[in-house]
Amino acid sequence: MSNPTEPTPLSSAPLVPRPQVPHRDLLQLTVLPDEAELRADIVRLRAENKAVILAHNYQRPEVQGIADFVGDSLGLSRMAARTDADVIVFAGVHFMAETAAILNPEKTVLLPDLRAGCSLADTVTAQGIRDWKAENPGGLVVTYVNTTADVKAVSDYCCTSGNAVQIVQSLPEGVPVLFAPDRFLAAHVIRETGRQMDVWDGACHVHEAIRPEDVQGQQAAYPDAELLIHPECGCSSRILSAIPDLQLYSTEGMIGRARTSAAQEFIVVTETGMVTRLEHDVPDKTFIPVSRTACCEYMKMITLENIRDSLLNLQPRVTVPEDIRAQALKPIERMLAIG
Repeated sequence: MSNPTEPTPLSSAPLVPRPQVPHRDLLQLTVLPDEAELRADIVRLRAENKAVILAHNYQRPEVQGIADFVGDSLGLSRMAARTDADVIVFAGVHFMAETAAILNPEKTVLLPDLRAGCSLADTVTAQGIRDWKAENPGGLVVTYVNTTADVKAVSDYCCTSGNAVQIVQSLPEGVPVLFAPDRFLAAHVIRETGRQMDVWDGACHVHEAIRPEDVQGQQAAYPDAELLIHPECGCSSRILSAIPDLQLYSTEGMIGRARTSAAQEFIVVTETGMVTRLEHDVPDKTFIPVSRTACCEYMKMITLENIRDSLLNLQPRVTVPEDIRAQALKPIERMLAIG
């Protein structure tokens, strides 16, 4: 009888692993594209299709590099309104492509990846705005351009971070202002104008996640650096309480400030893609991202490969129904007329 405490003798037969089911979705079945070839294809297809590529400041560096125009929401809106191209490739997110389609109903507007949405735009609906207006009769609705076409269609004015203060200042005194959807941008407008507003409770997930501790940590590491803080940032109120004279800047405002400031280093408190734009436009100065995690996954969905594919197939196309487009155009035109 064997002793139960003794180990079982190892078999001398070799161990044969069980057959494995191949995971074909893990296989790289296509050759990874060569960046130089992609760029050459895009240049060729852009010319063949009489296309223009518009890229937001938060896009990947290589996407910014291939674009005809790189800018913020206001600059891109203006460029979309006056382009003579037949095709607009929007390297941005869905609401931006919708805005281009609203302004250019006769043109083909392409968004290379339809998954590129916006967490801020998702916080508000057209029905929500209708209900809000019903509760505040006579009020004027100012919506950030970071909203869907149907939300713009029930708004009175649009704005961007670059002109929100100017838009609100232009409104008649004594009329209630309903500001949607970004509560941090609204706080900035209230500070700058002194005007009380009813504010929608929305925020960009990237800007909301930037903490005062992130800013303070970079200030400790770079004590001579100047702060460039976007008004959408959730950290802005606490930073301003410590530095009352600090100015907040839209992304285009950051470029202007970096050019004119005597500082040589800047901590960039917004999405990381803005560092690429600043390094390109102000190459003699140093720009430090506030956090490597301040990265919008929706913006980064646009790649050279899907830009090439969109130009090749003229898809995916973004369109806006004519009844919504006509209504959404009014607040956008009011915005562009003001500044």
